[in-house]
Amino acid sequence: MKKLIAVLLLLLPFFAFGRNTSADSAWVLKNYTKKDVYITMRDGVRLYTALYIPKDKKEKHPFLINRTPYSVAPYGNDTFRALWTMHWMDYLRENYIIVLQDVRGRWMSEGNFEDIRPYNQDKRTKKDIDEASDTYDTIDWLLTNVTGNNGKVGIFGSSYPGFYSTMAALSAHPAIKAVSPQAPVTDWFMGDDFHHNGAFMEMDAFNFYNFFGKPRPKPTTTGPTEFQYYTKDNYKFYLGFGSLNNLAKVMGDSIQFWKDLYAHPNYDDWWQARNTRNFVQHIPDSMATMEVGGLFDAEDCFGAWNLFKAIDKKAHNTNRIVIGPWAHGYWYRDAGAYLGNIRFGSNTSEWYQEHVEVPYFNYYLKGKGNIDDIKKATIFFSGENQWHSFGEWPPIGEVNKSIYLQNADNLSFKKPNETDAYDYYISDPAKPVPYTEDVHFKRTREYMTDDQRFASRRPDVLVYQTDTLIEDLTLAGPIVADLFTSISTTDADFIVKIIDVFPDNFKYDDKINGRGNGNNYPMGGYQMLVRGEVMRGRYRNSFEKPEAFVPDEITEVKYKLPDVAHVFKKGHRLMVQIQSTWFPLVDRNPQQFVNIYTCSDKDFVKSKIRIYHDKEHASRIILPVLKN
Repeated sequence: MKKLIAVLLLLLPFFAFGRNTSADSAWVLKNYTKKDVYITMRDGVRLYTALYIPKDKKEKHPFLINRTPYSVAPYGNDTFRALWTMHWMDYLRENYIIVLQDVRGRWMSEGNFEDIRPYNQDKRTKKDIDEASDTYDTIDWLLTNVTGNNGKVGIFGSSYPGFYSTMAALSAHPAIKAVSPQAPVTDWFMGDDFHHNGAFMEMDAFNFYNFFGKPRPKPTTTGPTEFQYYTKDNYKFYLGFGSLNNLAKVMGDSIQFWKDLYAHPNYDDWWQARNTRNFVQHIPDSMATMEVGGLFDAEDCFGAWNLFKAIDKKAHNTNRIVIGPWAHGYWYRDAGAYLGNIRFGSNTSEWYQEHVEVPYFNYYLKGKGNIDDIKKATIFFSGENQWHSFGEWPPIGEVNKSIYLQNADNLSFKKPNETDAYDYYISDPAKPVPYTEDVHFKRTREYMTDDQRFASRRPDVLVYQTDTLIEDLTLAGPIVADLFTSISTTDADFIVKIIDVFPDNFKYDDKINGRGNGNNYPMGGYQMLVRGEVMRGRYRNSFEKPEAFVPDEITEVKYKLPDVAHVFKKGHRLMVQIQSTWFPLVDRNPQQFVNIYTCSDKDFVKSKIRIYHDKEHASRIILPVLKN
């Protein structure tokens, strides 16, 4: 997670993008009062809360709450945050009471902070607290002490505040009518931020926790200092430190969650208690939820899709999902027209705010509009660059269809008929495959749609592709990689990438696709990453109980990639790339069955990786094909 996003995630959409901010700021200062208060929780801890209260007394107003670990600054009565430079302005014009709160143990709030504090299902005393109870107590105070409210509460937040939004839903406070967890931190072992299928996302974790995790001895308005990197080349930096054991020494002993990460290498009870999907059955039927996320969210792509599915399965409330072609938090910014070199043809962020989010809260909190206009699933399909609405997700009409790896680097929907057919590569932890072609300091968000030609030219990356498509191919749902492999060592990672190969003569039309980022990048033959995901091989059978590979024994490795919504257009090709390193996005697997968090540099070895594609061991990718 990038520092800018981590620290200022709540602030990201606050910056002006073409809005007449001088007029808006004057309107807010004239029509709103700002008041900062401490709200006491059931155990006596006080949480710092900023209230933006409309002066209008003609009607009663709903609350819209955002709870955050990233600061509600500026602090003090009548010191306004620039809410008018962002989507909040829509809610200010609607006379919402805006509530921003520092969560327990962060910034100016009292108490002890705990990362992804587990939901407490068995609260018996006033000392039994969690983020759900803090939300409940806050709302009780607001309803009693803020005059002019209509008794209705909405809550939303993106990324870590998305986690707090889910916790708010679990509070089951009767005043909460609508919640929107957005890019929500949902499961930090399976797919959000710091692990994907058990593989440690080294760069994001270190970049975030070297400052966020620093202990705060008392309430403060001053943020922590950042680690001083000796190079702006992240590949060089993390390769130079070697094992995670060495990186831990740099992090030091004061950051508790970093130590927790190392102490829980497997999906044990500690992680299970911090998986919010395990508790969504406690969301009351009367509360509406709407999960929001980005197709190309480099931090929390997993969370929105999978929290939605868990709520749909376990709860009985009205539940929706919205996914756009966005990077992390981009639905709040005027930045939804392109990502990296890929263009989407319209301002998708503006469309979302106007047609989905504001109408959603207005309906449930103010009784305005027609909620039937917002369907169960509102999904943007890249490639086609169109919004679609569905009555469920994955949509009706989606069928799983296997496409098989073949000889001569081919992909086909026909099962192979060869015997003892395989390709191989040597995975060398000393020379890992980079996740992006360029030299970068912090992890880029654009890698989610980056050109993969640099990787397809490496000897340690297997490449398979279809013939030129003679009709559109639409994918809608999760992809499954089903590989048959043998490795010469006792562990390895597997990275599968699904790629859209553009025609050699492809060019964007500025009138149709927009101007994009202004770079004159050669789009002919572009290999657009549609979805990529890692699987730590030791977890192929169980995330709780890892297993070593038997060297050179053929083994099945089957796992899910996050959902996609993409149209491979006629004239394009579908490509699959397979590799075993993706650095420094993912930490390097020593390729031996050792504790990756405590092993030494000497434990890293090369591995010969075979991927089989014959009639007995037919490696395949299971595609969620949506029929026209």
